Amino acid sequence: MNYTLREARLSDIPTINLLAEKIWEPTYREVLTKEQIDYMFEVIYTPEALQQQMQEGQTFLLLFEDEQAIGFAAFSVKDLQEKVYKLNKIYLLPNKQGKGFGKLMITSVEEKVKALGAAVLDLNVNRYNKAKQFYENCGYQEHMQEDIPIGPYWMNDYVMRKVL
Repeated sequence: MNYTLREARLSDIPTINLLAEKIWEPTYREVLTKEQIDYMFEVIYTPEALQQQMQEGQTFLLLFEDEQAIGFAAFSVKDLQEKVYKLNKIYLLPNKQGKGFGKLMITSVEEKVKALGAAVLDLNVNRYNKAKQFYENCGYQEHMQEDIPIGPYWMNDYVMRKVL
């Protein structure tokens, strides 16, 4: 694989937004309604929302294959005292899934947060999302379930956890 992974800057927001436009709907069409997908995209992935997330402490990583952006991840501190970090996002273009890039990104996030002092990395996955198996294969286990209101909709998630 000819790839690079680097920390995103504010100037990368259009690239993250474009990737999200290509990834978001195919990722969630089997578990969420089109209305919920559209609503959540507007809440999370507009350039303004992405900028706010960066300014509030989310670190975004961009993955490139042959200089073409193919995916992104984001992480932040969840509980500094308990040394818990959260993987807020991890997405790949659909045609790049199943080729080892997801494992590469999640491992990179784990290494980065561990270097920052993390003992645990949490992530949320929709209870009906087939990506749950990917996370289990990467060593994550169900920690709890939570239902998160987003506007008029709910995200019904597992919180998965890995001790680093």
